[in-house]
Parts: sequence; structure tokens; C-alpha cells
Amino acid sequence: MNRYRFAIVGMAAFLGACAPKSTEKKETDLADIPVVVLHETDTALSVNYVADIQASRNVEVRARMQGFVERIAVDEGQKVRQGQLLFKMSDKEFLIDLNKAQASLSSAQSAVKIAEVDLERIKTLVQKKVISPSELQLGEARLSEARAKVSEARAQIDDARQHLSYTSVRAPFDGIIDRIPFKSGSLVSEGSLLTTLSDNRKMYAYFDVSENEYLQFVKNGKGGFEANKESTLVLADGSVYPLKGRIETQESSFSDGTGSIAFRAVFPNPDQILKHGASGKIRLRSELGTSLLVPQKSVFEIQDKNYVFVVGKDNRVTMKSFVPQMRLAEYFVVRSGLKAGDKIVYEGVQNIRDGAKINPVSRNTEKLLVNN
Repeated sequence: MNRYRFAIVGMAAFLGACAPKSTEKKETDLADIPVVVLHETDTALSVNYVADIQASRNVEVRARMQGFVERIAVDEGQKVRQGQLLFKMSDKEFLIDLNKAQASLSSAQSAVKIAEVDLERIKTLVQKKVISPSELQLGEARLSEARAKVSEARAQIDDARQHLSYTSVRAPFDGIIDRIPFKSGSLVSEGSLLTTLSDNRKMYAYFDVSENEYLQFVKNGKGGFEANKESTLVLADGSVYPLKGRIETQESSFSDGTGSIAFRAVFPNPDQILKHGASGKIRLRSELGTSLLVPQKSVFEIQDKNYVFVVGKDNRVTMKSFVPQMRLAEYFVVRSGLKAGDKIVYEGVQNIRDGAKINPVSRNTEKLLVNN
């Protein structure tokens, strides 16, 4: 019996010695969790939108008739002026048509003169009652027919000259020539693409705004998308385009497929840095006034309500709901439920539970706003 009693007492002593050490480990081995302190501040958020950059004028230059390309008067990438010759097509058959039309006109004009002389003769004979009055009507009809043939011949000349003009393809405006797929001697059909001409002196940047974000701006009177709103263009390599642009117009309806509405900003392009078809981002600054902002990383939803973890004085976290006024990019604007000075968990909310004790690591809210 004594042996078993000593064994039980020894085991109890061992467990008693181990218990405080385990508790001490739980209290000291706390998770490092980033936290931020909420502040009310005059805030200007920069919001980025993916943009499609296009030339103010970009047209496809196509052949208006079938024929051979006799001469290419420009090169790819060349700057051209309005009216400058770009391509010369074969024109022999159209010159033949023009000569035929001019010959027809000369013949018709001669027929008119003959009909006029004949009509004068008929009038004299009718007055002398040598022939019947019906002959006068026939003479007048022959003169009208001859004059109609003159008009027809002139129309044929205009048509031939119009077709002949199609053989000289000229620039519709000042711009830069794109790739030229055909070479001299190539046979092209009507409608074939000869090249593309771009006017890059000013560029359009099209970007889409979701219906939800657009309505939030309108309802809160923030005016983020009004006409002449200054905008910044971020290029594909992350650099900022040196010249500012302005919002010029917007579409009249939301897209059925994407639920967004398109806006157009215009940017000057004196150094030809921007090219048609390039990509980038439109950056708009939105003045929010004095606002309380909560990072989106800090927020989680339960049954359509928004919650954050508020850190108490003892470094224990407590779930707290709040009502957002609007959502902008990476932040929620707080309407109610939170106040300035509240310390909340910045990120990692999915890894902690209500009532847990943490080791808070402060994050600088101002830096977060700048970076986003």
C-alpha cells in the first residue's frame, strides 16, 4: 500500500509542477497581430481604374476599288499631312472609261446642235403651212432627247472621274502611318486594308466604373466623375504620365454585361509618348473631407453585417459591428459603430477568435492611405 501511495503522490507533484509552466507559455507565446488606430482626418483617396488608351482619331485606310498597287508613297511609322498621297493604284481602265464618257458627251452635244437646227427649220415650214404642226412637236421631242443624252454623258464623266480619284489614296487627316501589309505590285480587292492612320496629338483613355461605386459617389455628393475632373494616367511600367488629363464625357447607360459605365478622359500627347492601343490606369483623387476609414483587410462579414476586431486595454480582441457609409477601393468609410481612437486588428482576422489575447504590432495608418 505504501508503495502505491508514494507513486500517486509523486505523480501529483509532477503534474502540479508542470501545470504552471504550461500556463506561463500560453501567456507569453502570443501571436503578433498588426493593428491600427482609427483617426478622423481630411482624406483624399486615390482610386485606380484600368484604362484603354486610344488615339483621338484612328481610321483604317482601305482600297475603294480593285486593282494593282502601283506605288507606295509613304513608309510605316511616317508622319503625314492631310491630303498627302499614300498609295497609287493602277488607273488605265478608269482613264479609258473617262475618255469614253468624254467622247459620248461630244457626240451628245453635236446631236443637240443638229436637233436645234432641225427644229428651227420645222418652225419655218410650219409657219408657211408646208408641214403639219405635229412635226413641230416631234422636233421639240428630238431636241429634248438630245439634251438628256448630254446630261447622261456628263454624269458618266463625273462617275469616271470619281472612280479615277479612287486610284490615288490620300491621308484624310494629319497622323502617323501604321503597318502596310501590301507591297508595290500587289493585287488588292475593294475594301482591302492598306494601312491604319492615327492622330496621336491627343489621346483618349476609356475606363469603366462599377454601378455601385458610381452611385455611392453620386449619393454622397463627392463629385468624383464630373466633367473636367482632373485625372492622372499611370503607364504600364508603373510610371506616371507627366501631363494631367481631364474627364471629358461618359456613356449614357450601364453595360448589360459588366454592370459598369464607361468614362473618357483626354490627355495631351505633344511628345508622342502615348500610342493607340496602349494600356494603363486612370488615377482619380476623391476628396472625402473629415472621414473615419477602416481598411478592407480589417473587415469581415457575418450575416450581411460588417465586423472588426477591437483591441481592448488588456490586448484582448472583441468583435464589433459597424455601418459603412460607402466603400472606396481598399477602405470603408464609417457611418456609425466605430469612433476615432479605436484600435482594431489590421489583417489576419481569419486566424483569431473573439476574446483572444494578442501581441499587437502597430501599423501607421497614414502610410497605409498613401500607399493605396
